[in-house]
This record gives sequence, C-alpha cells and structure tokens, in this order.
Amino acid sequence: MPTFKKANAAPWNDSTLALLVHGYAWLPDRMRGSLDGTVRTRLMGRPAIALRGPDAVTFFYDEKHVLRTAALPDPVLDTLFGQGAVHTLDADVHRVRKAMFIALLKDGAGVAALGESVTRRWREAMADRQQDRVVLFDEAARVLALAVRDWAGVPLSDAAAADLARDCTSMVDGFATPGPRHLRARRARRRQEDALAGLITDVRATPEADSTGSALEAVAWHRDLDGTLLDPRTAAVELLNIIRPTVAIAWFATFAAHALHRWPRHRDALRAGTGGSYAEAFAHEVRRFYPFAPFVAGLAAQDLTWQGEHVPKGALVLLDLYGQNHDPALWEDPYRFDPRRFTGPEGPEESLDDLVPQGGGDPASGHRCPGEDITVTALAAIATELARLDYEVPDQDLGIPLSRMPTLPRSGFVLRLR
Repeated sequence: MPTFKKANAAPWNDSTLALLVHGYAWLPDRMRGSLDGTVRTRLMGRPAIALRGPDAVTFFYDEKHVLRTAALPDPVLDTLFGQGAVHTLDADVHRVRKAMFIALLKDGAGVAALGESVTRRWREAMADRQQDRVVLFDEAARVLALAVRDWAGVPLSDAAAADLARDCTSMVDGFATPGPRHLRARRARRRQEDALAGLITDVRATPEADSTGSALEAVAWHRDLDGTLLDPRTAAVELLNIIRPTVAIAWFATFAAHALHRWPRHRDALRAGTGGSYAEAFAHEVRRFYPFAPFVAGLAAQDLTWQGEHVPKGALVLLDLYGQNHDPALWEDPYRFDPRRFTGPEGPEESLDDLVPQGGGDPASGHRCPGEDITVTALAAIATELARLDYEVPDQDLGIPLSRMPTLPRSGFVLRLR
C-alpha cells in the first residue's frame, strides 16, 4: 500500500465514514481547513490526496499523472458505470472507445436532434397529462427516457421506456451509498444490461450494411482498438452510458425548477429568449450552483509531486468538483445564482477548466464527459419550457440535503398545473 512522505503532513485518518455522513460538504470543508489547497486523507483504506482549481484539472487529466483503470471500485461499476465501461479505460484504448460516443454528436447535429426530441416529448407530456399534480423529477426522467429512446433508435414501448427511466434513476441514486438504495441500483443495472444485450444481439443478426446510423447500431457494430466487436454485455454497458446520463439530466431539470421558484425573475428572461443564449447561460449556472458530482477520482500513474507534496504511485487522486464550482477565487459571490456569469464575451468555453460540474479536461482527448453538450442543450430546453408553463408550487419540503449523494429537493419538486 503506498504511503505519503511528508514530515509535516496531517495524520492520515480514514475519511470514508465522514464522506458518507457529510456528503457534498465533506471535501469543501476539508479544503477550507487546508493551508495549501490540498487535502491528505484516506478513503476505503487507501491514501488519497484531493486537489482543486484549473491547474489541478490540468494535472488530474494528464494520463501521465492519473489513470482511471482500476480506480473505480466495483460498487460504483456495478451500479453507475458498468463493468468494462469507457470510464475504466486509458490511453489509446480509451480514445478509440470514446470516439464512438463523440461521433454520435456529429458536429452538433446529434446534440441538436436530441434537444429537439426532448422538447417534443416534454410538450406531449404536458399536453397529455392526466392529472394536475406532477412530481417534476419523475416526469422529467420519463420524458428524457422517451427522448433518448427515440434519438438512439432503441425499440422500446413507452411503458418499457418508463421502466428504463426508473432503473436509470435508481442506478444514479444508489451508487454512492450502502444499503437498500445500492441494492436497488444493482438490480436495476442487471435488469437493463440483460435487456439491452438482447437488443445488441438482435441488431447483429442484421447485416452491418443495413445500419441506419442510430446510436444502438453504432454501439452494436463498434470495434475496439484490437478490431473486435464488444461482447454483448459490454455493448449494453456502453449503450446504457448513453441513456443513463441523459435520464440523469432529470436532477438538473429539478434544480432548474427550484431556481425558477426561488428567483422567479429568470422566468421572463427565459420566456423572451431568442437563439437560446440565455437559456444556455441559465443551464450552465444551474450546473455550477447546484450539487451533482462531488468529485472525480483516479489513481496516481507514478510517483508524482503536486505543489511540493509527494503523491505515491497508486494513491487516490481526487478532483474537488463541487468545491471548485463554488470557489470564490474563481467565481465572484459563488453562492449567488446568476446566469449572467455566462452571458459575457468570455463564455464557458473560455473557462473549460473552471466550470467542472461533470469533470474537466478536453472531451475529445481526455475523460471529460462527451455528452456535456447534450446536458446543456436538454437542460436549456426544459428550463425554457418550465418558464413558459402555467403552474403553481404547493407547500412542500424543498430542502436540498447536502449530506445525501446524489441529492434533490426532498419532495422531488411537486407542480400543480393550471
């Protein structure tokens, strides 16, 4: 087991229990008590060092420094990402697998098409509603599952897509906690991997020349660096890694409703917006302001030095996402919700390593989520639709507990449509 070598380092007490108890607040609280902007601790018995800031993003996403292979524990793979997923790969093997996902976006056309699908499905859901009371989180997850089903060419009935939505939210909800939530997440993943592996096998029964270019067929016929097709189970994992993150936008959609309720002045700006620029800025601010991923982790690829600190090979390296998105050194008045941060001449593209709600780095060459543009586009679409929707917010518990990961308003945000 690697050990840190620094005479004046703090005791390396294990923080696993503290992380589970304090959730999103754990690492930012530790960072505030740090004199040099790093935290030294242990997680699950392994020495770990936590970093923050644009320079830390560059350091973390350099594969000469930090690797993902073997970094993600089995409980996370068995619920959130899946065994053999692209997230577990490095170097050329990772880049070839990831190129499959990037190609589906087609220079923005794929993103725009999915955004249009989200808007269409949302409007249909609101027009066809059978009752006035809507739990926004549940409805958003269902709408997003229908939209990505259509976009990805996955032949599922509406009822099966609703089941898929519930299973995907279970996978996300249960990855970071022991107990019943985790068990539900495991069962949900197993169920959907079985179903999607069957679809992959069905696609391969048709000649490749008949491919329509759907995401389902792109995954089914993808060849890895060694030239072989993915086995059906791994292909199902990667198809879920298109579907699950899209359904997970339901968390951000619920936070968008929360923001519009707390600061209703943004409704007028979203209603009046043309070209989507304000809606995109609003989406970026939702992603910055509200808690989603607390941090990302990898393993030190070799003995390293970070700001004078020795980081031994094999140690956990954490990048503090939630803390960085609220760092006053990067964001003026960081606990003020203000989409105007992203409407000036220096938009989010100018601060790729500042805004890191889903990780940092370059999506084309590194581990940054290639579907981040999908998140922004879909969230901007739903936020605009919410701003135009006539509803009231009944009394409910809208508290967002930072001790729970992932978190939401406790009520799921209930709307009463008018």
